[in-house]
Amino acid sequence: MSCGLLALLAAACGGGAPAGPPAGAGGMTGVPVDAITLETTSVEQTAEFVGTIRSRRTTVIQPQAEGFLVRILVRSGTRVTAGTPLFEIDAPAERAALAAIESTRAAREADAEFARQQADRAKALLAVGAMSQQEFEQASTALRTAEAQLRAVDEQIRQQQAQLAYFRVVAPAAGVVGDVPVRVGERVTRTTVLTTLDDNSTLELYVNVPVQQASLLRLGLPVRILSSSGEVVATESVNYVSASVDDATQTILIKTPVRSAGQFRTEQTVRAVVVFAEAPGLIVPVVAATRINGRYFVFVADTADGATVARQRAIEVGRVVGNGYVVTSGLSAGDRLIVGGIQKIGDGAPVMIMPAAEGGQ
Repeated sequence: MSCGLLALLAAACGGGAPAGPPAGAGGMTGVPVDAITLETTSVEQTAEFVGTIRSRRTTVIQPQAEGFLVRILVRSGTRVTAGTPLFEIDAPAERAALAAIESTRAAREADAEFARQQADRAKALLAVGAMSQQEFEQASTALRTAEAQLRAVDEQIRQQQAQLAYFRVVAPAAGVVGDVPVRVGERVTRTTVLTTLDDNSTLELYVNVPVQQASLLRLGLPVRILSSSGEVVATESVNYVSASVDDATQTILIKTPVRSAGQFRTEQTVRAVVVFAEAPGLIVPVVAATRINGRYFVFVADTADGATVARQRAIEVGRVVGNGYVVTSGLSAGDRLIVGGIQKIGDGAPVMIMPAAEGGQ
């Protein structure tokens, strides 16, 4: 092989062009992510319970007489005023007794009228000397006796009418008629509950709080009443805390007035959030936390050797507030929390925080 051919082969193997820079040199390094700077915010310590709306003016309607129910004059949910007839109980003996007494009144009234005429006649005769004083006094006595008998009959009628009124049950106050558990034809006694009357203009919220949270209870605590969708429909304040514990449920009763009475009904169950306290804390978006084997982890942006890297941290969280977790440990104010692009990174991975996304919480 000639020396010229050897020189050509050597040139081909060694390459004639200088080496260029490494691929990607001078380009963007790190995975682009979104981050926020954590700031301390006011965090409420709350708990949600199921409460019951009750009327402060609930009247239990029971009869004052015994007998068979013959008429039910109202329906459940009807609003009535004081004196409105509600029920009627059969009273045959009382009606018969009243009719008998009333039948004697006409005779007693006639006797009294006759005695009055006789007394007037006797007075006129006595004035002209045509009747003795004794006869005049006898006529006057007869008049007084007849009038007394008439008054006695009237009093008997009033007493019998009052007795008969017990068989007609009327509303003692204004309110809304509750459930009517009785039926026409049933025998009722003085202990039978016919219905209830509730005044929905004066309502209270009853909430039973577990005894474990007794130390947090005090007058004036805010209570939020929620709709079924979780919206706040009313905010009230605790005005009563029971001094005793319910032995059966081991709970403590608290009450709040309900001023938005038009939205609620007696015995309605509602969601109630009690705000026990308010303190500074941190909240991280739900999307920034990952749950692994029952524990929560987040990524924070850290600086290592002049580069920005992602560091995975285990955190402990409390309840959910809005769209975030309340952090109880693992993070501090000022930490840069990665909230976007976490699915593309791992612990120690270089990242680049997008300028438009970085900002306060």
